[in-house]
Amino acid sequence: MISIEINGQKVTCKEGSTILDVAKNIGIFIPTLCYHETLSPYGACRLCLVEILKGSRIGLESSCTYPVEENLIVETDNERIRKARRMIIELLLARCPGVEIIQKLASEYGVEKTRFSLEKEDCILCGLCVRVCNEIIKKNSIGFANRGAKRTVTTPFDLPSDFCLGCGACAAICPTGAIKITETKEIREINRWKTKLEMKKCEVCGKPFIPIKEYEFLRDELIKIDFPITLLSICFDCRKKQSADKLINIKEFI
Repeated sequence: MISIEINGQKVTCKEGSTILDVAKNIGIFIPTLCYHETLSPYGACRLCLVEILKGSRIGLESSCTYPVEENLIVETDNERIRKARRMIIELLLARCPGVEIIQKLASEYGVEKTRFSLEKEDCILCGLCVRVCNEIIKKNSIGFANRGAKRTVTTPFDLPSDFCLGCGACAAICPTGAIKITETKEIREINRWKTKLEMKKCEVCGKPFIPIKEYEFLRDELIKIDFPITLLSICFDCRKKQSADKLINIKEFI
């Protein structure tokens, strides 16, 4: 355990924690867009900038990637920090002027307009979708391509991915809503990745309910741990109905 000072408060924290971890644990809010507690820190959005004093050195650092050190002094919200965040928000607003979460941040920080040229993007390159696919789903279906102003998130060679399960984790974690999933008849499509997946039909009612690739992946993983997989081939509505029927039978028996 080590000791740091954050916003004038002495805190004892675990070595290896980040400043953001410590702030969250003691109830101090620091805005983030590229951070998720289940994923590795990336430091892309820079919204979580804080001011640190280490010896005689003072500077701004991303709190999600900066590990705590003994006697570190941290400020999470002063005018210098707010000015830096306003600049970041102004840049984000120029890139994604139509994105709701960016508009909300701009309102909170008093950024009424941006001096930079407007783009029509909806992706802020936070990397959350890439990390959830690589670290949690472990399929590496998407990644970054190109550099600088041409940097983007896409599938290998910008082609429909053979590895994508269609699980939707990328869409669920995206903070801007840039990744859309549509279902038409028996196909699930992840539009941004140009990927279409055939759906598996429920073995009870016949309704398509899960991409076949995702079903096969889950089945193979559950088999490894001897988990009962009988319900995996049944849609959610039929599972609920079976559970309700069992509950009714139990009540009648009692």
